[in-house]
Amino acid sequence: MSTLSLAVRDSSTMLRRNLLHARRYPSLTLNLLLTPVMLLLLFVYLFGDVLSTGIGGGDADRSDYVAFLVPGLLLMTIGSTTIGTAVSISNDMTEGIIARFRTMAIHRGSILIGHVVGSVLQAVLSVVFVGVVAFAIGFRSTDATVLEWLAAFGLLVLFATALTWIAVGMGMVSPNAEAASNNALPLIFLPLISSTFVPIDAMPGWFQPVAEYQPFTPVIESLRGLLLGSEIGHNGWLAIAWSLALTLLGYLWSKSVFNRDPR
Repeated sequence: MSTLSLAVRDSSTMLRRNLLHARRYPSLTLNLLLTPVMLLLLFVYLFGDVLSTGIGGGDADRSDYVAFLVPGLLLMTIGSTTIGTAVSISNDMTEGIIARFRTMAIHRGSILIGHVVGSVLQAVLSVVFVGVVAFAIGFRSTDATVLEWLAAFGLLVLFATALTWIAVGMGMVSPNAEAASNNALPLIFLPLISSTFVPIDAMPGWFQPVAEYQPFTPVIESLRGLLLGSEIGHNGWLAIAWSLALTLLGYLWSKSVFNRDPR
């Protein structure tokens, strides 16, 4: 059997293993998924009328704010899902199963690939779920073409892959599952200080650079441009650049830790 065939076979096995774990222990995934859903409902129904005055020159209503809010909440959903990845891989690293895998005749990279692919699939399903909730409360994207929808979906998958590799690295360097969960909290915290809830130009001047020069904001603005027809500008290239850079960083970090880990 060729090296590529062996890698594909073993990665498929590891993917199946991780998906079975997620199915048998759904409480973590559900708890993390409820966070963006609750924020969506909270900001739309409690703060939507007030915050909508900050968009569209003050002429927007609650439905406009729903459209504005959803792209950021979709990224927060991805960030929430990848926390489960950090916890899962930390458990594998600390409970001895990785040491057992090292002694078996399997492709070494398949262990990490199984986690990454499984997490990306869960993130996509979570995004679909939150999208359904958003549609139920009034989100519409009537002007987006099929190509723009596909581009938005591809960007979400690419960014989910980037955050997943970062989460894998966080999980591998964490001494236990609790530490892994805490280390991965920035993946939820960063969207809170981005353009998710209000436009950057509506923020205090000293805070605007914090929101603008971080990975989530260009992705959010690109999604808004694709789904809502707003101006994308340079955000599209920045979104792709951030996604590729984070993917490479997370991959190299995870690979380095995995190769040297003595456990």
